[in-house]
Amino acid sequence: MTSSIASHLASILPADTKVIPWEQVGESDRENIENAITGNPPDCLVFPDNSETLAEIVRIANENRWPLLIRGAGSKLDWGNPVNSPRIVVCTGQLNRAIEHAVGDLVITVEAGMTLADLQAFLAPSRQFLPVDPSYLDRTTIGGLVATADAGGWRQRYGGVRDLILGFSFVRHDGAIAKAGGRVVKNVAGYDMMKLFTGSFGTLGIISEVTLRLFPMISDSETLLITGSGESIAKLSYIIRQSALTPTIAEILTEKMVKALTSIEKIGLLLRFESIPESIAEQGKQIAALAGQLDCSIDYYRDGEERDLWQRYRNTMDHPGDKDANFCKIGILPSAFGAIVPGIDGIGSINIGSGVGKLILPAGADIARIRGMTGENQGYLSLLSAPKSVKESIEPWGYTGNSIDLMKTLKNKFDPNRIFNPERFINKI
Repeated sequence: MTSSIASHLASILPADTKVIPWEQVGESDRENIENAITGNPPDCLVFPDNSETLAEIVRIANENRWPLLIRGAGSKLDWGNPVNSPRIVVCTGQLNRAIEHAVGDLVITVEAGMTLADLQAFLAPSRQFLPVDPSYLDRTTIGGLVATADAGGWRQRYGGVRDLILGFSFVRHDGAIAKAGGRVVKNVAGYDMMKLFTGSFGTLGIISEVTLRLFPMISDSETLLITGSGESIAKLSYIIRQSALTPTIAEILTEKMVKALTSIEKIGLLLRFESIPESIAEQGKQIAALAGQLDCSIDYYRDGEERDLWQRYRNTMDHPGDKDANFCKIGILPSAFGAIVPGIDGIGSINIGSGVGKLILPAGADIARIRGMTGENQGYLSLLSAPKSVKESIEPWGYTGNSIDLMKTLKNKFDPNRIFNPERFINKI
C-alpha cells in the first residue's frame, strides 16, 4: 500500500513534485511525525511547490478518503491531540515565496510555507516587520502561525495573529482554492473566515497564502524586569492595564522563569517599551515610581544586554532541557494573577492584557491541579506538547464550554470526509 499511494501520487502530480515513501524518510523527520500521530504510520510524504499541486493532492486524498497530516516546518506538529493514522503527510515548506509586498500600504502576501524568520529578513530592508514572537521563532511557518494562533508577547501592543491577517487563500476538502478578505483593513462582509481558520490547527482546510498587516520597525527599545511578591506584581499589572503606559510586551513571569533568566527567586513582570527615546525614558520613570510604591525591585536592559535577555527568554521557553516536560497554553482572567501565578511550579510567561500565556511543567507535574485552579477562576489549561502517555491520561485541550456541537457542525461542513488533521482538535474533531 505504501508504494501504491506514493506511486499513485507520482503518476498524477507534476513530475518535479517530491514524493517520499515512509520507509525512505530520514530519522529526524520520522521522529517528528511519529510524535504527532497515533495509529498507523503514514504511507508517504509529499512536497507541493505551488497552490495548484497542493489542491490536486487534497482532491485525490478526499476522493480516496485518505487522512492528511499537514506539516510546515514541524515545530508545532505535536501540539494538541495526535492525528489519527494519516495516510499522507503534506509538507508545505516549498510553498515559501513572497507573492506581493505593497511597501507603502504596509501589506504583504506570502505563501504559507514561508518561515517567519525568512519573512522578517525579507521585510528588514524596508524597515518593516510582522509583530509576532511565537514559540520556535526561527522555524515557525506563516501557515503554522495562523493554524496555531501563536502570537507571543507582542500581542500586548499589536493584538493576536487574527488581528494581523487581512486575507488568505485555502484549499477546501474538494481541492478547490477559496479566498477570503483582501488587502485592506476593513474588508469583511458577512462571516470572517480569517478568524475561523486562525487557531483551527489545520482541521478545516490547508492554508496556501496569507495577506498580512505590517508595522514600521522601531529602532529604540528598553526592557524592564520588575520582581516582587505575587500580590505586588499582580497589583502593578492592574495599574499598568488601567494606565496610559504603552509597553509593547508585558508578561507576568513565574518564579522559576525569573530564576532561569536572572537567578532571582521572585515573581516577575517583564515590560518592553519601543518608541522614541524620550517616551521610553518617561515611561521608565513612571514604572520605577510605581514599583517603588509596591516594594518591588527593577532592573533595566538596553542594547546588547536587552538582546541577551530576550535570547535567554526564548531559549528557556523553547528548549527547557527536559524532553518529558509538558508544554501548555494557559488562559486566566488578569484579576486572578495573584491567586494563580504563585501556585504554578513551572516556567511560565502570561500576557497581562489577555491573560493568555505558556507554561512548561516538569515531568510528573500535577496538571489536573493546575487545570482545576484555572477552571475555578474562569480560565483554562491546554496541553500542547507532552509525552504520549501523558496525553493518553489527560485530555489535552481541557475544554469545558458549550460549543462542541457547533465545532462539529463546522468540521462536517468544511471537511465532510475528515481528511484534514483528523482528531487533532478539541473533542477529537
